[in-house]
Amino acid sequence: MTRREWLHETIDRLHPAGLLYSTYEARLLSELDRDRLPHHVAVLADGNRRWARMNAPGQALVAGYQAGADKLREFVGWCDEVGIQVVTLWVLSTDNFSRSTTEELGPLLAVIDHLVTDLASQRRWVVQAVGDLDLLPPEMAASLRRAHASTAGIDGMHINVAVAYGGRHELRDAVRSLLRQEAERGTDLRTLSQTLEIEDIAGHLYTKGQPDPDLIIRTSGEQRMSGFLIWQSVHSEFYFCEALWPDFRKVDFLRALRAFSQRERRFGS
Repeated sequence: MTRREWLHETIDRLHPAGLLYSTYEARLLSELDRDRLPHHVAVLADGNRRWARMNAPGQALVAGYQAGADKLREFVGWCDEVGIQVVTLWVLSTDNFSRSTTEELGPLLAVIDHLVTDLASQRRWVVQAVGDLDLLPPEMAASLRRAHASTAGIDGMHINVAVAYGGRHELRDAVRSLLRQEAERGTDLRTLSQTLEIEDIAGHLYTKGQPDPDLIIRTSGEQRMSGFLIWQSVHSEFYFCEALWPDFRKVDFLRALRAFSQRERRFGS
């Protein structure tokens, strides 16, 4: 946060409405049951383009992407503040490559690259891009891999940035990786078909070795998963919020955590 942004936020909080908001935020934070918080929170940060059309008419859609990236930085800080161990941020789907024009996709990729680089430069968290990075421009894919390598040994919250991510792509890549591994071991397909276990596939996902998400948040009023973390979300709790992602507030996040802590998790039973 720049000095100017800090000053504006401070002034807003000193306004009577801001003081009321701050009081409510502090109350929500104090009332959280820390023993019932999720270990892994994932978010579908949806609504950036709609936000741009409503709040920056006449400007390029990159204004919405930048506002969304700024909110992701805040969100990561909120998660770290309450002790979340793993955060997954879905910023670009594989479908975006077929639905978006080159003129729209280029600025979005630049915003994502800068976001990942910036998060890694904080030297506080492990930052890992998860997705089919081969779909990205080679320079960007290399930049994302460098960000992960530079933070791999940090003892802090783990941040997954889901870029060029699609649930079906992930399962395809997991099966391909598994088959390649077994072929190198000399395993024939008939034997593999009889011995393959669920854990074998899980060990080849983009998020292998990580806990599955306990809580998945989606903004902008959409109530569907769009292929996000198909495998990992089998026992996740979902929280849907009407706010467009750039308008998502800390109180919205705290409400999501409160709702999660109040649920009786049945894990499919």
